[in-house]
Amino acid sequence: MQPRNTNWLREELLQLLSLAGTLAGLCITGVTLFHTTGRAAIATVADDVLAVSALLFLLCTYTIFIALRTRNEKMAVFLEKVADTLFLLALTGMVLCGFVMVYAVW
Repeated sequence: MQPRNTNWLREELLQLLSLAGTLAGLCITGVTLFHTTGRAAIATVADDVLAVSALLFLLCTYTIFIALRTRNEKMAVFLEKVADTLFLLALTGMVLCGFVMVYAVW
């Protein structure tokens, strides 16, 4: 397996950093919205899932930041995989929360 081009890796990490930060803010906004509108049982599940997703997105941003700062290419590739996994888990949580919200409205 060939190592990736470092410029490509850096660009991918920068794009993921921006997206993860934005989605973390969106999750926190969703949690705040649930807390201000009421505490139905379904809202409690949804805001818990959004809170965990926000935490995972924030961990993803820290992982990306460290990957961008390291000079060790193997470490950067490993941290990229960790960031990708954290991002995928957090995004899956957001999608699940979306299904819960649709179920609550329906």
